[in-house]
Amino acid sequence: MAVDFKQSVTKENLMRAFAGESQARNRYTIAAKQARQGGLYVIEQVLTFTADQERAHAEVYYNHLKELAGETIAVDGAYPVDISPKIAQLLRMAQHNEYQEHEDVYRRFAETAQQEGFLQAAHSFQRIGEVEKVHGDRLGMFARLLEENQLFVSNVETAWMCLNCGYVLEGKEAPTRCPACDHEQGYFIRLELAPFTGDGKFGNL
Repeated sequence: MAVDFKQSVTKENLMRAFAGESQARNRYTIAAKQARQGGLYVIEQVLTFTADQERAHAEVYYNHLKELAGETIAVDGAYPVDISPKIAQLLRMAQHNEYQEHEDVYRRFAETAQQEGFLQAAHSFQRIGEVEKVHGDRLGMFARLLEENQLFVSNVETAWMCLNCGYVLEGKEAPTRCPACDHEQGYFIRLELAPFTGDGKFGNL
């Protein structure tokens, strides 16, 4: 049975989601600054990349509220305080939050929107919930690499790319400084994890 949007729970859930995504973006931006200060430029890039996707999520939810432009929506909510001197711990905290959104929060929001007759909002909750799983996997992977001291070291010969200049070389460890641009090790990433790169073999594309 359709519900008046102004009286709906969905409008409140959209605002909660907008607030949550906005805060996630800021948390990741703050964590990215911390990573850069610690010389982990690759982690800075991962967090900044993820933060911009959170901004995009917030925009989707905000746009669903356009018919209430000029009004104020009061909501309650619980949001995490993710502060730690350890970058790996920040990544684990973020991973937990992303999985929580995927497994619980956005599923419930989607079900409510469906029941109230707001199918487009339900679709957004469902699809963005799927993205949060991707975010959680990404953040968890880099947390594990840090925890296992494998961010710049490999057990096998691996290709490494400098994120500053794009120089690629092979070895079991990223160089302490880039041979091409002299940037430090913190700029290196495994080639298979480098943006827009894959394994560098494009076949018949």
